[in-house]
Amino acid sequence: MKIAFITDPLSTFKIYKDSTFVMMREAARRGHQLFAFEPQDMALVNGVVKARACSINLTGNSDVWYEEGEKIDLALQEFDAVLQRKDPPFDMEYIYATYLLDLAEKAGVKVFNKPSAIRDHNEKLSIAQFTQFTTPTLVTRDAKRIREFFAEHQDIILKPLDGMGGAGIFRIGADGMNLGSVIETLTSNGAHTIMVQKYIPAIVHGDKRILLIGGKVVPFALARIPQNGEVRGNLAAGGVGVAQELSARDREIAESLAPTLYQRGLLLVGLDVIGDCLTEVNVTSPTCFQEIMQQKGFDVAAMFIDALEHAVSA
Repeated sequence: MKIAFITDPLSTFKIYKDSTFVMMREAARRGHQLFAFEPQDMALVNGVVKARACSINLTGNSDVWYEEGEKIDLALQEFDAVLQRKDPPFDMEYIYATYLLDLAEKAGVKVFNKPSAIRDHNEKLSIAQFTQFTTPTLVTRDAKRIREFFAEHQDIILKPLDGMGGAGIFRIGADGMNLGSVIETLTSNGAHTIMVQKYIPAIVHGDKRILLIGGKVVPFALARIPQNGEVRGNLAAGGVGVAQELSARDREIAESLAPTLYQRGLLLVGLDVIGDCLTEVNVTSPTCFQEIMQQKGFDVAAMFIDALEHAVSA
């Protein structure tokens, strides 16, 4: 197959932990041809979605890990699969890219994850479709509602709807210290909608990333455990990742969501679970492949490429 990856610049990859890199490595091992381009390389030209893409050869060298060919203007129909692996922020440019990919899909291109499904599943708000698995949650930009929620629950988490890596997450404890300032900052004085949740004490045991691939559940999660008094377990915020078997509750949540999300066009999903509660549904560029592979020996990348090959041939 000819597989194109829409990514951040390849020069920014940290290949010792990057999930897109091991997807590429496994695909190349099976003889598939690799290409890469960034969202700004796409264009709609006389009704055809094209991209200035370069071929990628993996060197096996950790210092200079890839060689790229000359950028060539190619219609996306020339690829057997296009993988959207661009990290957030999920801003308007990200949305415009999904619109272009929608048009490519209509012309027969197979895009993963499905661009309309990415748009339809805000990574924070999507949990509202599965309230049987969530902690008490409020989504609003109204300061009065937030204060009422705090008065009821006394210990809360506030976060933006478009962040990643734990950016912009605040905890307000029973003393209410800085609640007003945090509300003003996150909502930009009522201009931006945010999410507020009852604090889940089980965060001390980790924010678990559970991967769903092709409608099936990876049997291990990566618990990202906060360090040094942090409330955030995200690896980008200094959390330590510990791979572990799924609990009965983890499996209940994952097996309930996996077939539904796959039917919606989401080949790869990363669920975030704290304690017994679903907190996020990640659909843009889920990670943690390598940590699970290294600690538990389960080849997540092979499972992903298996699912991709099946989806392309279906």
